[in-house]
Amino acid sequence: MAEMLTQRGVVFWPVGSGDSITIVVDDQTVVQVDLRDMAKADQDDTPEIAVVDRLVEALPQRDGRPYLAVFVLTHADKDHCCGFEDLLSRVTIGELWATPRLWRELEDDPSAEICESAQAFHDEAERRVAATRAAVKKGEEPESGDRVRIVGHDRDGDFHGYADLPDEYRSGPGQVVTILDGVDCTGRFEAFLHAPFKDDRAKARNDTSVAMQVTLIDGDGVGQFLLFGDLAYETIVKIFDYSEAAGRAERLAWDVLLAPHHCSKSVMYVDGDLKVDVLEAIEKNAKTWSTIVSSSNPVPVTDTDGANPPHRAAADRYEEITDDFICTMEHGSTAAPVPIVFEVDPTGARLLDPAVVEESARSVVKAFGPSPNRLGKVAAAAALAAAAAYGAERWRGRERAAPSAQPGIARVRERVQEQRGGQTAPSGVVGFGR
Repeated sequence: MAEMLTQRGVVFWPVGSGDSITIVVDDQTVVQVDLRDMAKADQDDTPEIAVVDRLVEALPQRDGRPYLAVFVLTHADKDHCCGFEDLLSRVTIGELWATPRLWRELEDDPSAEICESAQAFHDEAERRVAATRAAVKKGEEPESGDRVRIVGHDRDGDFHGYADLPDEYRSGPGQVVTILDGVDCTGRFEAFLHAPFKDDRAKARNDTSVAMQVTLIDGDGVGQFLLFGDLAYETIVKIFDYSEAAGRAERLAWDVLLAPHHCSKSVMYVDGDLKVDVLEAIEKNAKTWSTIVSSSNPVPVTDTDGANPPHRAAADRYEEITDDFICTMEHGSTAAPVPIVFEVDPTGARLLDPAVVEESARSVVKAFGPSPNRLGKVAAAAALAAAAAYGAERWRGRERAAPSAQPGIARVRERVQEQRGGQTAPSGVVGFGR
């Protein structure tokens, strides 16, 4: 059986209109960006996936517990942190990335209403700030499980309890992060931070989202992912303008763009007016065979006034930029969507078809039993239920050759081979990791 998933990649989970993104750097290093794990996901008749359960099954073990190297919260809206307290109780999280916005929000208005998951995240971030401060005073490094990184700057940081942390525990726009929970991942992973900006420190939560370009590297292959949280036009266009002006255009390149704010039209429409400049900037920086992912419920046929994202108007604009526009809750089927899995190998980044994941999963179960590659196993297992209905009849990959006459998985094999330059994929087991 050909190996269809490689050591490095990114998974976008189907969780409704919300973000749950898993970045696999290697077999022992996994990063989670945001989380939406709702109670209804535990029910058998709902399409949303119970992400925490899948992570608990998939993550590497450390001292007898599932281990997550880093959890990044882009901002504290419920659709980005729901279920964090459950994750924290079941998984060892080496390092948290937090923005100053939550501290400011609670300082400015102690009675501010935040969801239970956001409060749990804030409490844990404060505990880690205290633990880091105590370790530094002793001349020591904080231990895994106590580490924290403050992402973004606030001129009023003195009032928020983290201003005295050394620079290595604080990062801001224009900086590159390659160290994850104390491990230097240079040559495999880097996150270039675009936002939040100082000037936006007192704005609404969405406007203070962490924005970054995540780069995964495997030999000569590079995969770049733009993650902009729930940012809207004003901040996104600043990101493009500032990076261009600073001579850092390479930090805008993308193979995969996560459509900001779950495919909201606020990215390219202001008071009903289309802002062509941001669309031109997005398209200009797209790499060959780029893909846009909408982390949302199915996109409606038409928009209705006042409706929350996803918006058809935004989807239409994105489909003018790339033919590969994918919605998390439609990938595979709307009844049983499957995770969107991108692999990064020495040839670059590519999207895996659900049928490829299905065949890999079945082969591993038959030949090896439980896969030693934990996250790959979970992504494959989640695909099994929907892949049969999906039937491999709709290929959303990168090549655009004439349709093959071959049905089902034979067609997928042919197209994977075409993607790899006519070479058969190497044999091996499924999963991220080796």
